[in-house]
Amino acid sequence: MFNKILIANRGEIAIRIIRACRELGIKTVAVYSEADKNAQHVQLADEAILLGDAAPKESYLNVDKIIRAALDSKADAIHPGYGFLSENASFAGTVESASLTFIGPSADSIRAMGDKAESKILMKQSGVPTVPGFEGLTSDDDFKKAAKEIGYPVLIKASAGGGGKGMRVVNAESELSEAIESARREALNSFGDENLLIEKYLADAHHIEFQVFGDKYGNLVHLFERECSVQRRHQKIIEETPSPLLTPEIREKMGEAAVAAAKAVNYYNAGTIEFIFDPRPSTFNLQPFYFLEMNTRLQVEHPITELVAGIDLVQWQIRIAAGEKFPFTQSDFHQHGHAIECRVYAEDPSNGFLPSTGRLLQFLEPRGPGIRVDSGFKTGSDVNHFYDPLLAKLIVHAETRDVAIQRMQTALREFIVHGVVTNIDFMQAVLKHEDFAQGKVSTRWVEKNLELGSLLPEQQVPAFQNLIAAALADVVFVGAKAQPAVSNETDPFNPWKQTKNYRN
Repeated sequence: MFNKILIANRGEIAIRIIRACRELGIKTVAVYSEADKNAQHVQLADEAILLGDAAPKESYLNVDKIIRAALDSKADAIHPGYGFLSENASFAGTVESASLTFIGPSADSIRAMGDKAESKILMKQSGVPTVPGFEGLTSDDDFKKAAKEIGYPVLIKASAGGGGKGMRVVNAESELSEAIESARREALNSFGDENLLIEKYLADAHHIEFQVFGDKYGNLVHLFERECSVQRRHQKIIEETPSPLLTPEIREKMGEAAVAAAKAVNYYNAGTIEFIFDPRPSTFNLQPFYFLEMNTRLQVEHPITELVAGIDLVQWQIRIAAGEKFPFTQSDFHQHGHAIECRVYAEDPSNGFLPSTGRLLQFLEPRGPGIRVDSGFKTGSDVNHFYDPLLAKLIVHAETRDVAIQRMQTALREFIVHGVVTNIDFMQAVLKHEDFAQGKVSTRWVEKNLELGSLLPEQQVPAFQNLIAAALADVVFVGAKAQPAVSNETDPFNPWKQTKNYRN
């Protein structure tokens, strides 16, 4: 087992890894930017090393600085978390070249699945069903011929990267040339690669992914599915498992396809096979599911799998990277109960979901049976504009889906955040909707209902909230009395730090 692990990430996922390491008796090294010098993950790690300025390229994306930090701290391994460098094959190779262990899959596996066009070709060769489409096209005429053969609507998609960048839905040939040009431009700016592919666009399909996990000795299993169809602009908001749509027969077929996909690239450690699922026989489909892509890393939504499958994925990531065998087979795993995750973002749904920044004047997480919160913030923390606005992942587990939905609604009501605007009310509106209760939420459901205005509160008054926040910034209340705010530079988490010495 490792003696010390450097965590090349920040926020809640860094804290999640730190806690897993503590239970395994492993020391941890946090890295941080200037903007995160007072962050919680910096405080919780055994050591912390400053990388540089707030810009990711100067800190969390700076490979040379991260490798140097690992070597200087005498770490044995690097855990990338998710995002940043987690799916960078070059980084994984550099880690190994520095005689360190990369806690994740091999660089070859990351590279094979990192290009959407190449991975689709590989999946076709392996017998995994893929969305009908074409790869390797270059000219507009080639795309036009392909679109006619597939039939509109079609999806133009960047071969590299993800997160919805370089993707365009095209409903008619008159829109195609402009969509190709804009997708190429965005793909080049985002990923340094302008290559595109084209495939059939399934407008009202569901996004269902399967967790896969394996060791370096050829043992590989799936840990069932996650329904991730509640999303906006290809960004997931609410996830759950089991999916309310899958029959045992379809679940078994999708699980087998997920394992086959992972085996095609000799995969080990944690990964996710994403599928497009369309159960309606009237749509353009020869079967209900198609391979979409593979995420060669730990997923944001991994906690719901942990709760239903009964396994600590992060600990097993570490143990597999250290050379242990995975002692379980597929028959050892069963789905127990139902789990839901809501991503609490500092963003304003009533204002185009623009990020909201500021100091958290109050951050009270819900507690109770079946409730778990993975967060990287607390009262007094600053939410800045440099990184993803995710504040916390709120996860609930219950014996049935109905009870899980009710538990999540209660937990959201008890999640108190003052100082920034959040999407909590928006998620409540989704959970209360009849379509969600019936499992009818497709990947475009949120956009459609936003256009109808049915998911936004009738009236939000951020100006009033900002006024209250500004007033509270100078006053700290403890109990029923106002207390003088005392500066304490030695304690960066003191909620009174840098406030004025006022008594109200």
